[in-house]
Amino acid sequence: MIVLGLTGSIGMGKSTAARMLKAMGAPVCDSDAVVHGLLGRGGRAVPVIEAAFPGVVIDGAVSRPALGAAVFRDPDALKRLEAILHPMVQAAQRDFLARAARGGAGIAVLDIPLLFETRGERRVDATVVVSAPFAVQRARVLARPGMTAEKFAGILARQMPDVEKRRRADYVVPTGAGRLVTRRALQGIVRDVVRRPGRHWPPRGYQPGQIHHA
Repeated sequence: MIVLGLTGSIGMGKSTAARMLKAMGAPVCDSDAVVHGLLGRGGRAVPVIEAAFPGVVIDGAVSRPALGAAVFRDPDALKRLEAILHPMVQAAQRDFLARAARGGAGIAVLDIPLLFETRGERRVDATVVVSAPFAVQRARVLARPGMTAEKFAGILARQMPDVEKRRRADYVVPTGAGRLVTRRALQGIVRDVVRRPGRHWPPRGYQPGQIHHA
């Protein structure tokens, strides 16, 4: 099974690309959705984060605004949060890949916003970066409810520059010229990668039916 890593900076159209890949038959693991589950009521990360950041849990779930305030402009706090969440997210991704393989998928997609920042490219067979001109990106992001120019700048400061992501990517998908162009680029990638042997799944020592956890 081929494992694709899908990434892109905020507002670049990654969610749209993920939906298109799913429509083409490739199962997609949304890392943001995994994080939401970990932070939600009953989520595995809730007690750990409450211990690390007292007061951010409200009614049994992590308050994302409170957590954001706790780590905003505090690199050390952000590192503590990442040390909690990243292993849990990666365990969920391995479980997803096991299920996809059992279901007979030829391609599985890991949608990871911080793919290169977390060295996630080492866990996939090929990387796909979605990209659009900065003016398009900025307009998309600032149209989101509650978004401000300051917040946008803060998010960009924590992400690898788009030009560097494009330099590192195996494939770059344009998302600023219409959905048809994006879809055709993704279709071309799918046609190309299905001819490759998968190098990362199954992992060494994997037994059919086995689920891996961190």
